[in-house]
Amino acid sequence: MFIFLSKVLDLFLAPLTWALLLMAVGVVLRRRRARLAVGLQVLGWLTLYVFSTEAVANALQRWVEADVVSTYQPDTVYDAVIVLGGAVDADATARSGYPEYNPAPERIMRGFELLHEGKARQVLLAAGTLDTRPEAPVEADLLAHQLLMWGIAPERIVRERKSRNTRENAVNSERIIRERGWSKLLLVTSAAHMPRALGTFEAVGLHPDTLAVDVRSHAWYPHGFWWQPRASNLSAGTDALRELFGRLVYRLRGWA
Repeated sequence: MFIFLSKVLDLFLAPLTWALLLMAVGVVLRRRRARLAVGLQVLGWLTLYVFSTEAVANALQRWVEADVVSTYQPDTVYDAVIVLGGAVDADATARSGYPEYNPAPERIMRGFELLHEGKARQVLLAAGTLDTRPEAPVEADLLAHQLLMWGIAPERIVRERKSRNTRENAVNSERIIRERGWSKLLLVTSAAHMPRALGTFEAVGLHPDTLAVDVRSHAWYPHGFWWQPRASNLSAGTDALRELFGRLVYRLRGWA
């Protein structure tokens, strides 16, 4: 039920949804409250424009990545690097038959580099699927296949295939880590996701070092196109808002 509700709430955390709702209410009220209707429609268009600009998108990304600290120790050989899911485009993968990635492939790339350079003995791929179809691809399997194609030995790859969110990543990973007796751990995930992910793993008794990847924010510098609306900016800002709300929900539930 929590998984379903979280996806429904995601819809209402999107500025695009806010803009469409404002404009829709404006249309409904145009005959009875003409002035209010116009105001709502203007507010809807303004919301859509503001959240589509680079300045706002980058400000939100900087906010969500502000508390990220990587504690990775280059001179340490870790028992395992924990790579969290969220990098694979499942629908595109199902169509092509090969791992197809969304804009966060750095997670598996950094995991591979650590294994290849001997900085980690094994990798734990914590990534299930929300797709309930029996034939649906499981992200841990896709990532494992990618590592095998890159030359990583199969005995170095451990899969956690059942998790559907960060909480389940931590709970299921803790069980595997305890069974295997791993102690020195490194957690790899996107910079925006790292504070919630680390807090969730700490809540189940794990205290890994961290390596934040997929950094998306940048220093503010004025240029000639900052005011132009872009769908990519709208998407980036929406992702940042969702992550901020996710942190709040996890704290309220005692998961982080």
